[in-house]
Amino acid sequence: MLLAEAAFMLVGDGARAQNPPRRFDFEDVAVGGQPQGFTFALTGGGGPVHWAVLDDPSAPAGPKVLAETSKDRTDARFPLAILDGMSVRDVAVSVRFRPVSGTVDQAAGLVVRLRDARNYYIARANALEGNVRLYRVVNGRRVQFAGVDTRVPRDLWQALGLQAAGERFSVSLDGRELFTTTDRTFAEAGKVGL
Repeated sequence: MLLAEAAFMLVGDGARAQNPPRRFDFEDVAVGGQPQGFTFALTGGGGPVHWAVLDDPSAPAGPKVLAETSKDRTDARFPLAILDGMSVRDVAVSVRFRPVSGTVDQAAGLVVRLRDARNYYIARANALEGNVRLYRVVNGRRVQFAGVDTRVPRDLWQALGLQAAGERFSVSLDGRELFTTTDRTFAEAGKVGL
């Protein structure tokens, strides 16, 4: 299970001035409920996803967090929480996350330029594997095109960041840039999510 708080900020082409940062803290959602304004989806196999707001007093921005709570142990199963009503090309997104359990994965991810649940970019921090990687998902097939091995501690709040500007992508962990790379697979605007 992963606990998350999320923030989305548009960047590039004067977008910062036009679109101030959007932050999601889930404090107005009942424990056990799902936040409005998100669509929940799945890439890969396995049973349905189950995202819910949980209470975690250790959360940095307030006690309510969003978690994917299903117990499905299917490999290559990637639950998504997609923000509705925002389609952007150049964007900076970040999520504060705490991996707390899981035997197949203990990972947090940020999705940008999502066309649908089978086509998007995702930056992913994995506590079990000790890495942060950037993937393109094309027709449901995930392909890594950048990444580093690094410590992603379990049971500790940390921040994953992804910035997309044109064909350039930068990924950070706790404010420290880990890598920058380029890719042209998805050049158009798309949705963002977790």
